[in-house]
Amino acid sequence: MQNTYDVLVVGSGIAGLSFARKVADLGHRVCILTKKERAESNTNYAQGGIAAVTSKSDDFELHVKDTLDAGDGLCSEAVVRAIVEDAPARIQELVDIGVAFSNLEDGRVSLHKEGGHSKRRILHVKDLTGKAIENALLHAVETHERIDMLEHVHAIDLITNRKVGDANGAETRIHGLYGYDTRTRKVMTFTAPVVMLCTGGIGQVYLYTTNPGIATGDGIAMAFRAGAEIRNMEMIQFHPTALYSTTEDRFLISEAVRGEGAILRNLKGEAFMERYDSRKDLAPRDIVARAIDSEMKKSGARHVWLDISHEPEEVLQKRFPHIYNHCLEAGINIAEEPIPVVPAMHYLCGGVATNLDAETGVEGLYACGEVACTGLHGANRLASNSLLEAVVMAHRGALKVDQFLSAKPDVPSDLPEWVDGNLQDSDERVILSHNLDELKRALWDYVGIVRTTKRLQRARTRINHLRKEIHDYYWNFKIESQLLELRNLVEIAGMIIECGLQRKESRGLHYTLDYPGKIPDPKDSVVRSDSFPG
Repeated sequence: MQNTYDVLVVGSGIAGLSFARKVADLGHRVCILTKKERAESNTNYAQGGIAAVTSKSDDFELHVKDTLDAGDGLCSEAVVRAIVEDAPARIQELVDIGVAFSNLEDGRVSLHKEGGHSKRRILHVKDLTGKAIENALLHAVETHERIDMLEHVHAIDLITNRKVGDANGAETRIHGLYGYDTRTRKVMTFTAPVVMLCTGGIGQVYLYTTNPGIATGDGIAMAFRAGAEIRNMEMIQFHPTALYSTTEDRFLISEAVRGEGAILRNLKGEAFMERYDSRKDLAPRDIVARAIDSEMKKSGARHVWLDISHEPEEVLQKRFPHIYNHCLEAGINIAEEPIPVVPAMHYLCGGVATNLDAETGVEGLYACGEVACTGLHGANRLASNSLLEAVVMAHRGALKVDQFLSAKPDVPSDLPEWVDGNLQDSDERVILSHNLDELKRALWDYVGIVRTTKRLQRARTRINHLRKEIHDYYWNFKIESQLLELRNLVEIAGMIIECGLQRKESRGLHYTLDYPGKIPDPKDSVVRSDSFPG
């Protein structure tokens, strides 16, 4: 049985929901596929807020400059300017659908300041902004007559003209995708001329991450296998302040805490950031993460301290209720003692290459949100620009998709169904967990905050070996979610390493001891499946 739509959206975060709502409002039949429950997304975990110029003391030029400065010479200024200038209109749309941003006592909107920002411009809903936006968008989507949402359907691969045998030298174009229903354990065929990838990030490729378990790079890997260009995968943002834990879980301590005056201290109690940057604790994330990494390596400490105990307890409870309560559950009263923090993988600044209309190089394939590389973030994302990028690019993408569909692109009505053949269920699932653990540790140990060519080469050797094992497993046993995610993660790991080896300089989030300086004319690093080594 084939499921036919105008548009397929993979992912149910702010990017996917915003886009689906807009393109459905334009009259198109939409299906949203999400591999878990609909509210399980990176958006739901976003604490800080959404950056936008909304006060009279701020202006677009300042926001543009802050973004370019943070991006360290790799941003597209035209993209930055377009997204920043579109921000107020998109913020108003969120308000219109019920997002109640926090206000001050006098009724003015409450604006946080975060690292790299020269002004207070972070709109927030206390410290659970992502969850508030997600809930409002879900309500708008769930009541829309032109939108279907299918939970527990894991996208496997895109279907293109090349896969159904009618390419004949033509450009690759989208016909749909295969999706694995994790409850029925059946593969479904979805037909559509447009697929919008909104699958979020790649955090689970690292041993320690602030990302939820769903962040396995599915959209990037699917686009890569379909022939799309992937850019700047080496630009991995490690959030400086994740709550230290003896487990792999890393709860995010929002940058807004430093924006409200928190001070980073080493285990001797010394404030150390002034030794690394004139902006001290409000320096951009790449600088702060490297500073913490340096302090920990010099002393052998397993964490540093983030101290906001000078603020009254009632103020912290009001401004950061989620963080306050989570730390209290962990035995830490942040009003009385400092918080033990360490860096953890947080955000990917690279991804599927798109233009300002969310188009990729594959006809009918679009990407939006963390899965995409638009040129906004460059070599380092400015805090709270990610939710902004998602809503702006969803809006622009919906308009472009509407234009594309108006030409009535042809899609075959009889796409090939998925065939399992005589494959059996695996009786060796322990291989999957072992391979995943080896992959995550290799990335953490060799492709972390500070890199060298030798470390990257060692990582490539290990990942190439894992890729072969996982590829063989994929073709010899029936699929399951853990296998699909592992297959995608090993491709993501390979892309990160290859992009890292391409960049013979230290810029933004990519810092290598072999090339500590910057080259004068930086380029994007690029990988494509038709030229990928290994």
